[in-house]
Amino acid sequence: MTLTGVYVPLITPFDATGAVALTALEALAHEVLDAGASGVVALGTTAEPASLTAAEQRGVVDVIARVCRERSAPLVVGAGTVEAVQALRGRSEVVAALSVVPPFLRPGEAGIIAHFAALALAGPVPLVVYHVPYRTGQHLSADTVRRLADLAGVAGIKYAVGGIDADAIELLADPPAGFAVLGGDDAFISPLLALGAHGGILASAHLATARFVELVDAWHTGATFRARTLGHRLAAMSSAMFAEPNPTVIKAVLHAQGRIPTAAVRLPLLPAGPGSVRAALRHIDADARG
Repeated sequence: MTLTGVYVPLITPFDATGAVALTALEALAHEVLDAGASGVVALGTTAEPASLTAAEQRGVVDVIARVCRERSAPLVVGAGTVEAVQALRGRSEVVAALSVVPPFLRPGEAGIIAHFAALALAGPVPLVVYHVPYRTGQHLSADTVRRLADLAGVAGIKYAVGGIDADAIELLADPPAGFAVLGGDDAFISPLLALGAHGGILASAHLATARFVELVDAWHTGATFRARTLGHRLAAMSSAMFAEPNPTVIKAVLHAQGRIPTAAVRLPLLPAGPGSVRAALRHIDADARG
């Protein structure tokens, strides 16, 4: 199965005591699926997984997996180690593990290929490589991405290089068969779709989910005028959502909408400032007015 469409990497809401608000998380999962999202991601970076205990991580996956099971919706889970991907065994609703390129070490492209070959061999589900070089310090060329696509057990890539680079153009000019290219930079999703990307893993799609679904459909069906117009509007909204470290603004907007009990984040993140939140809400209101 090639992953296509909009996948929402769900935030982890916290209640007034600081505990994970599992009921609110369950409601969010239903809301984005109701709005047309193809699936959801649990324990992506938007979920603040490094700040969660092992028990909290299991609770988050349990809740989201139950929703996906009820809805027959695909679930992708953030998992970057052999132990983490092996822990997904037996979860039938999980279709892939989202695995970031190992950060900081910069092992070189040959090392990256060896890493994902070992991870794919150990895991019960296919991998989606998370390529985000401005966080990892490791660049992947189009040739290396093709070599990753050739590995058994690698199903796609979350492509988040901070824009549209020459490697994305080269890759999408002749994409590997059965390999999903999913945009991961929300503000640049429209041009990546125009080049032929299959969809996106988009934190901004917590808000205006149906608009992002419409954007993907517009590019895939050749409705280019609608796609360009909508893409410009959603890019402006996404930029507002990322005005401060993700997911601080998104959480503040969700709280302002009454969808989660607090806007709380855990250290080292700090809550978004009121100016950023007001600007993001203005973009949401403008989109709602069409």
